[in-house]
Amino acid sequence: MTEISRPGLLSRLRQGLARTRERLGGGIGDVLLGRRGIDVLTVEEIETLLLSADAGVEATSDLVDDLNARLARRELTDGAAVLAALNRRMVELLAPCERPTPTYTARPHVILMAGVNGAGKTTTIGKLAKRLTDEGRQVVLAAGDTFRAAAVEQLKVWGDRLGVPVIAQQQGADPAAVIFDALLAGRSRGADVVIADTSGRLHTQAGLMDELRKIRRVMAKFDPAAPHETLLVLDAGNGQNALVQARQFHDAIGVTGLVLSKLDGTAKGGVVLASASQLGLPIRYLGVGEGADDLRPFVAQEFVDALLGRDERAAT
Repeated sequence: MTEISRPGLLSRLRQGLARTRERLGGGIGDVLLGRRGIDVLTVEEIETLLLSADAGVEATSDLVDDLNARLARRELTDGAAVLAALNRRMVELLAPCERPTPTYTARPHVILMAGVNGAGKTTTIGKLAKRLTDEGRQVVLAAGDTFRAAAVEQLKVWGDRLGVPVIAQQQGADPAAVIFDALLAGRSRGADVVIADTSGRLHTQAGLMDELRKIRRVMAKFDPAAPHETLLVLDAGNGQNALVQARQFHDAIGVTGLVLSKLDGTAKGGVVLASASQLGLPIRYLGVGEGADDLRPFVAQEFVDALLGRDERAAT
């Protein structure tokens, strides 16, 4: 049994996806309720619900085509068969984006965090640091968002709470220099992981994107393999616009994994399906709440079960 499949943790995932599940899983349940037979109109109603949850045209078309093919083969005899078919196909779409936990063979293992303002990047760093310290790893945080004083202070609050050192300089300092100092500090302290914050930026701001490239070059001087992970934090509530951001960041710096944040605050959780279909990038974590433990590793089957409202006991 994986960590996230333990009953209490799966329950938290379900709670975090409550708004999307109400719109999508609940809506599909309403469509199927009392139907004596499944027909093309049933599938069309499900298609509308998928689009309203921001699953995107590509993923929705894939799911609907699968349902129609099963309908033609007379496999969809009742509502339970429809839900089982959706569950199976959603997992098939998402499974390629599921990634195991890194082995952290490098020391320090360097994680570069990026994202637009307001995506929840600094909070995600704090939650990730907690996960790693709970696993017994020594972590150093780099306050590379030197343009926003509140970001540095927010990171220091997390550092104090977790007993994790935060390497910072004055506001307006060169972010690459701050992060390089943090890498040196991490090495001298024998840290397992260094997590580097960066300034929030719009994906259209060429100058700031160039700064991210500079940070990567400076990291490579410390360790040619660094950063070992480049994680992009996306606000799930931004729906399809978040995918536009992801493409631009990936083109600029080579994103190795996504974090979908604020899923608890939106009914657009279908964007996870859209991301898998349109981007194909690994999905490393889901942010499903405000608590320090509400950063969940992405597991395709667990996500789909929570999304469609499958009985928790059946998923454990």
